[in-house]
Amino acid sequence: MSTFNPDKGIRLATYAARCIDNELLMMFRSRKKSSREISLYEPIGSDTEGNEIHLMDLLESHDPDVVEHLNLLENSKKLYQYFSNALTQREQSIICMRYGLFGSRELTQKEIARRLGISRSYVSRIEKKALEKLSHCFQSEKPADD
Repeated sequence: MSTFNPDKGIRLATYAARCIDNELLMMFRSRKKSSREISLYEPIGSDTEGNEIHLMDLLESHDPDVVEHLNLLENSKKLYQYFSNALTQREQSIICMRYGLFGSRELTQKEIARRLGISRSYVSRIEKKALEKLSHCFQSEKPADD
């Protein structure tokens, strides 16, 4: 019996994805009662052609993208350059503490405010301004000529 009703305003793909999620959860719950171990290679169903589907088939593995990795390295270098050139000492200090840069521990705005003897909202404003400055540095770069 089909329970999909197009009049409810839900797309078929959304409905189907929820059904699949629910079926997997029910399967795992039923197996969990009988066993504590689940194999990634254990069949969990079959596709439309009758081939067995394993949990491993559903898990994606992403090979590192070399271009993306190089872009990340380049942007990281630029960020540290902008960090020291565009931000005031106070902004640098707050960003370091807030995001755990240069080996420091990440702190909440409240913890930073307590350390610096200023209000949490002032820390928030300084952080926001510093991030806007860094963002502006990236946005104002001229694209390289090919």
